[in-house]
Amino acid sequence: MKEKARQTESEAKYRRGRQFGLGGLRLFAVGAALAALWAAQAYAGESPIKIALIADKTGPLEAYAKQTSAGFAMGLDYATGGTMMVDGHKLIVIEKDSQTKPDVGRNLLNEAYNDDGVDIAVGGTSSAVALAMLPVAQDNKKIFIVEPAVADSITGDKWNRYIFRTGRNSTQDATSNALAIGKAGTVIATLAQDYAFGRDFVAAFKTALAPTGAKLVFEEYAPPLTTDFTAPIQRIFDALAKEQGRKIIFVNWAGGGNPLAALKAMGPERLGIEISTGGNILPALVAYKDFPGLEGAAYYYYEIPKNPVNDALVAENKKRFNGAPPDFFTCGGFVAAQAVVLALKKTGGSTDTEKLIAAMEGMAFDSPKDTVLFRKEDHQLLQPMYGFKIKVDPNVAWAIPELTHVITMDEMKIPIANKR
Repeated sequence: MKEKARQTESEAKYRRGRQFGLGGLRLFAVGAALAALWAAQAYAGESPIKIALIADKTGPLEAYAKQTSAGFAMGLDYATGGTMMVDGHKLIVIEKDSQTKPDVGRNLLNEAYNDDGVDIAVGGTSSAVALAMLPVAQDNKKIFIVEPAVADSITGDKWNRYIFRTGRNSTQDATSNALAIGKAGTVIATLAQDYAFGRDFVAAFKTALAPTGAKLVFEEYAPPLTTDFTAPIQRIFDALAKEQGRKIIFVNWAGGGNPLAALKAMGPERLGIEISTGGNILPALVAYKDFPGLEGAAYYYYEIPKNPVNDALVAENKKRFNGAPPDFFTCGGFVAAQAVVLALKKTGGSTDTEKLIAAMEGMAFDSPKDTVLFRKEDHQLLQPMYGFKIKVDPNVAWAIPELTHVITMDEMKIPIANKR
């Protein structure tokens, strides 16, 4: 019986072969091969693109990280037209908390590239964390977009070719503020945090002040977690007492423990001293209400830019967050997401690192801050900044930075510092 069954099966195969003929068998084989190829192409088109977003969701910069995350989500939605797709590839975001710890950030980025298989990473809330992550991108030959860490060294001497930064750098902050307040006959003392964020800013600020005729006469640094500012402020008062002219204390501070309240309590106005600082998140702008007329420069305030992209960001943020406007770092996250999507569109959805680098170098696009541009030489995003003067409205919970001057990217003349 078994022998008969084998013969019957063989005869059936022979009859099928005769029915198709030799040419038919060849056509059948070609058709099967084409079907396999089409299936492979369809699978490739559907393969997701993974993006890591690594931010300091716990620690003193928690508020900044949450805004970055919210902005990034809205930016991806906007740039993909609500599809979360680029050329048939689904975008998948993997978020990680670097806890404001450099070693944690470094390990998480390595994990993202090697265990999670991400194609592009975004992040670095703290400059210290971002700096720890830069070599990981180089080791893995993968793109890392820094947002919003500002230390100049990120696109300066610590830079590598896999690093792009959508956030502004310390020199952009410093130069815009110097242009906003620097005038002949003005003497300035600084109060800044004692790490890369603060020291990079002051170094650039001093350089940018020189052409304005103003002079930086005293520098005071305090630990990032300082809560008692009495001694640092008194040292500044003593230094400025020896100077003549318009006297200003410029504060460069990020995160909790902002010294503005301590400055107000110590009464700088009785000594003829004014206060200046850069823009900040809306909760921090509440403290600015104690300083009507304060001048400085901001990276972003939602009412300042007048363009369709910013209109879309403001409307979407209000829709998602119970009428609240987008904040300082919401804009940054949005811009970073735009950069990711536009780069992928330029490569046709390819995540090949060399193709992405070629696509992003010199890439300009319309953002909530109007037109921005990745400089080819150091991958720093050049962008406008906004000179402001504080207005106090009793019907608004925070102080309002009213635009005095759009400071263009050409006006700031940001130096290339990476020695590429």
